[in-house]
Amino acid sequence: MPGENPLHAGQAVSGGHQDSGTTGSATRARWRGRAGLLLAGSILAGPLLGGVACAQGAEVAAGLSVSTIEVMQLAVFAGVMGAAFLSAIVLIRERARISAENVELRGRVTDISAALRRSEALLNLRDQRVVVWASENKKPDLIGTLPTESGAPEERAAFLAFGRWLMPRSAAALEHAVTGLREKGRPFDLVVESQAGAPLEVHGRKSAAHVLVRFVSLSETQRSQARLKIDNQRLAADHDTMIGLLEALKMPAWLRDEHGRLKWVNRAYADAVEAENAEAAVRDAQEFLGGQAREAIATQHKSHPVFEQSLSTVIEGDRRVFAVTDFAGADGSAGLACDTSAIEAIRAEYERTVRSHADTLDQLNTAVAIFDTNEKLRFFNQAFQKLWGLDSGFLHSAPDNALLLDRLRSEGKIAEQPEWRRWKEGLLGAYRAVESQEHWWHLPDGKTIRVVANPQPKGGVTWVFENLTEKMDLESRYRTAVRVQGETLDNLAEGVAVFGPDGRLRLSNPAFATLWGLGTEAAKPNVHVSIIRELSDRQAIESPWPGFVAAITGFDDERSERHGQTELNNGTVLRYAVIPLPNGQVMMTFVDVTDSVHVERALKDRNEALEKSDQLKNDFVQHVSYELRSPLTNIIGFTELLSLPATGPLTQKQREYVEHVGSSSSVLLTIVNDILDLATVDAGIMQLDISEVHVDRTIAAAAELVADRLEEHSIRLAVDAAAAPKTFHGDETRIRQILYNLLSNAANYAPEASTIRLACRQLADGVEFSVHDDGPGMPPDVLDSVFRRFEPRANGGRRRGAGLGLSIVKSFVELHGGAVRIETGKDKGTTVICTFPDVPGIRAAAE
Repeated sequence: MPGENPLHAGQAVSGGHQDSGTTGSATRARWRGRAGLLLAGSILAGPLLGGVACAQGAEVAAGLSVSTIEVMQLAVFAGVMGAAFLSAIVLIRERARISAENVELRGRVTDISAALRRSEALLNLRDQRVVVWASENKKPDLIGTLPTESGAPEERAAFLAFGRWLMPRSAAALEHAVTGLREKGRPFDLVVESQAGAPLEVHGRKSAAHVLVRFVSLSETQRSQARLKIDNQRLAADHDTMIGLLEALKMPAWLRDEHGRLKWVNRAYADAVEAENAEAAVRDAQEFLGGQAREAIATQHKSHPVFEQSLSTVIEGDRRVFAVTDFAGADGSAGLACDTSAIEAIRAEYERTVRSHADTLDQLNTAVAIFDTNEKLRFFNQAFQKLWGLDSGFLHSAPDNALLLDRLRSEGKIAEQPEWRRWKEGLLGAYRAVESQEHWWHLPDGKTIRVVANPQPKGGVTWVFENLTEKMDLESRYRTAVRVQGETLDNLAEGVAVFGPDGRLRLSNPAFATLWGLGTEAAKPNVHVSIIRELSDRQAIESPWPGFVAAITGFDDERSERHGQTELNNGTVLRYAVIPLPNGQVMMTFVDVTDSVHVERALKDRNEALEKSDQLKNDFVQHVSYELRSPLTNIIGFTELLSLPATGPLTQKQREYVEHVGSSSSVLLTIVNDILDLATVDAGIMQLDISEVHVDRTIAAAAELVADRLEEHSIRLAVDAAAAPKTFHGDETRIRQILYNLLSNAANYAPEASTIRLACRQLADGVEFSVHDDGPGMPPDVLDSVFRRFEPRANGGRRRGAGLGLSIVKSFVELHGGAVRIETGKDKGTTVICTFPDVPGIRAAAE
């Protein structure tokens, strides 16, 4: 309808305006607002223009007789069209402005990306690494790397753990600096040292949003300066520490220059010389020691840098004794004095007291001996010397306590102990004890001695030996027997149990209860065997206890020894013995043989596995013997076919390639044959074809195989077979292979234009072949491994092979029942000698 055109037109304009917004959600919203304003303007402008049009239309209607409705429609249409044109113009201008802004923004993004790449390239250099904290709680980022020789780890966690790769002093300083930087924003510049000994510069800075710590690797010159700086810091710290220690000491200390003048003293020195302070004592050159003492120190320093002696000096009007230590260096000296006056007075008093006690103890009938903290004998009375019958010279030589005990033992004056060393260590434990200890000694001569070890407050032990022989004679014998029996049973690894004729347990050791899993109550004496059986039946797979009960209670008429073996539920295997004792008692012993049984089972399983493995090896060798040789034979055959003129002409380069393939294939076939031969020998399946071996023919065949190599290096082969037999028994093919390998090895080491000597001679019990070359010889380390497989050694040789030649020689010779030996030396050449018996005693191939 005509009345709907303005609204329809407004919607079309609005839809076009929405399609033009492509710069994001914010831009689209802005455009929607502007389009709404334009649409509202057009709607408001319509009636106004329509009114004008109506007025004009009235005039026209008067002249042209047009109806009022048509004039109004025309006016509204004109107003809507005008507003639409106006909106289109505004939209076009706005769109152009936004496009320009987008182009400018893209250019800025490109510049920022380029700057970011340049920054990353600079930060990723291998001579620096940067740690960046973006916020307090966020983990730091690591940028760049440091050289490997710096000792800095690449892994993030390891790098941030500074104490793991930096020296302790450097790590502590760096941690302190980083904490100050992050918490208080204090920048820092440090030189740290890694555990690899490499110095690094560390710089810490904080910006508005980031905290950065940069590690920089130094050049060689900078490293030297950094090391000097680190050494200087360390020396300064050590110097301050030592000066602080000396200041804290209550002993006078001083430093002198090379002329002997004071240059530093501590507070104790200043107090000793009654100076106002240490600086005043140095300034006024107030000496702590007298002139004679200083001259003695200077005289000593001429021959020895260290002076140690007790000197006296006057302090506050009193003469005191000081232990003076003075060290002289190239640029001065340092000294320290320790006041020992009180110690000397106490020592004198102590010596008087000791003499008084010695006079008193010497009158006692009880033997007394006093040992010091070093276990040296310092005092003994006459009763002690009389008791042990030791000579006075030995006792006055201050023997130690252990030596004295050994002397008493060697002379048979104290009883022999089952474990002498343990007994002696237990006895000498009194020197480490606080309370007194009491021991009873039963001497070989029948005496019983009560020994009391009384530790002294200042170290050492006073030993008192009281003779109680008459009182303790019988008691000592009884206790010794009981102790020996009990200790013997308790320390046995075998379980032992003795039952009486009433079936009750008389005696058992801890091993019995442990093996059968019995509790403390169940293994006590007088427990009936039925209770033990009830508990033990649960432990065994097939319990032997019914038979034990029959033997113990006498239901078994035949009292004879019984032996057997049983297995417990936990896998333990016990071997037992039931032994009748006098008076109707029965002893049972149990031995844990689990390990032996397991080893036996394992050996059986291992033997079966080895037999299966040996069969697999034999099958593998037989299969691979064909699978490896067949492809190589085909390669060699087709290579020879390509080299024939009938196949077609080849270029010079192609012919060289074909010849190289042929020679390489032949070498590879030789190596494969050698490997398979050795594998066949190891597998034990190689069979020798024993027949009459013609010596001359075999030597000639082997020489022909190496003729080209000898001719290539102008090497002559001299054969000496005058003393050789015409024939001997052996495998001709393997003998020829042995000689070929020996000649090839000699040709590899013989000098140019030299002579290789091949000799054969008859022995009393066989034949000997020898091959000699004038090469450099074999050093001892090579000689030890010359027969090992796959260990080729150049040693001056022309070519490096697979290292199988001499291994094959040794295997084939020993397979004939012969032997190989080598005679060599520096500048003497090498001779390999192989001996074969007249009648081969063929050895097992895999031996």
